[in-house]
Amino acid sequence: MNPLTRKTDMSRRTVIKAAAATSAAGLVPGLQSAVYAQGSDKPEKEEVRIGFIPLTDCASVVMASVLGFDKKYGVKIIASKEASWAGVRDKLVNGELDMAHVLYGLIYGVHLGVSGPKKDMAVLMSLNNNGQAITLSKALADKGAVNGAGLAKVMAKEKREYTFAGTFPTGTHAMWMHYWLAASGIDPVRGAKLITVPPPQMVANMRVGNMDGFCVGEPWGHRAIIDGIGITAVTTQDIWRDHPEKVLGTTGDFVKKYPNTARAVMMAVLEASRWIDAGLQNKNKMAETIADKSYVNTGVDAINQRILGRYQNGLGRTWDDPNHMKFFNDGAVNFPYLSDGMWFLTQHKRWGLLKEHPDYLAVAKQINQIDLYKQVASALNINVPKEPMRTSKLIDGVVWDGKDPKKYADGFAIKV
Repeated sequence: MNPLTRKTDMSRRTVIKAAAATSAAGLVPGLQSAVYAQGSDKPEKEEVRIGFIPLTDCASVVMASVLGFDKKYGVKIIASKEASWAGVRDKLVNGELDMAHVLYGLIYGVHLGVSGPKKDMAVLMSLNNNGQAITLSKALADKGAVNGAGLAKVMAKEKREYTFAGTFPTGTHAMWMHYWLAASGIDPVRGAKLITVPPPQMVANMRVGNMDGFCVGEPWGHRAIIDGIGITAVTTQDIWRDHPEKVLGTTGDFVKKYPNTARAVMMAVLEASRWIDAGLQNKNKMAETIADKSYVNTGVDAINQRILGRYQNGLGRTWDDPNHMKFFNDGAVNFPYLSDGMWFLTQHKRWGLLKEHPDYLAVAKQINQIDLYKQVASALNINVPKEPMRTSKLIDGVVWDGKDPKKYADGFAIKV
């Protein structure tokens, strides 16, 4: 059997047994379900339908269900595989999904009505940092476009329409692509064409020549290398180390109506996040589980390298990246920083998705459920940062700290 296409034959029992051993070792402490799921804290909904897109970073939602962490807190997660981010958006808005593994910028775009129907939305917690990549076609790489500077030279020399893909107009991948192109001196609006393609379709579309490059979550960047059709030009952690990525998102109405349910799901997902990041064995078991056709539907080898920080660029270079995809990292990953949400708004304004400056801080406070997260983290003995803002320096040397978002958004040389 081809190892690149083999699917896991690990039984659910084996995974649960591993989780039980980890729990016994004290790595996944938490409230007892018999205590938590009774009385005033009892979840209002026992079944919670959570949408996900076939990506490595859906793992904490999937493993919360597979390992039974959901039952510990009195809920049953029904993981619903979705075809596109637009589909996730629509099902969240109309109530077909209770929650979703979802793009940070999608939640913010829907809340402000710039990426579909306007509806009050909520970010319950961050699911992961890092772990996305920008892939360029082998045809471009053969001409010297192996990084941002090389791409800029090729595009300046060979004038034509260059097409790049993200996964949703206000989403993270579109913003990483825009930011990286601009940092490389390429105007992503006037100097290129940006299209939207669902994550699982990226590799197939590059194979038939529909785009010159794409930004997407793993395992699809590594899959392009395995298939010999693309190269990794930059990882998103090189654009912004420990950047926010997917979140556990829902509607504002759901949080108001089902606060205990929201807390119960958050606890289950946090336990799964901690389990994944607890060690090599757990990460490998996670990779084998989510590679199955029910979830990501790809070879285990497309997943299990980059989640351990083992990278290759498709051109012979290999490296160990300590800033690979993180799901927990002692709780540092999961706190819903206000500044993280605000950053996406600055980029929506920069690229003309927002016509006017919003009240950045007020919008972030409406969406990011910090008080709810603190309650859950406290119950699980997980540390939370003292401040809801954080400071980061991105690939172009520009520092983002959330203190003056209007000035930040307007301060870029390349913008709409």
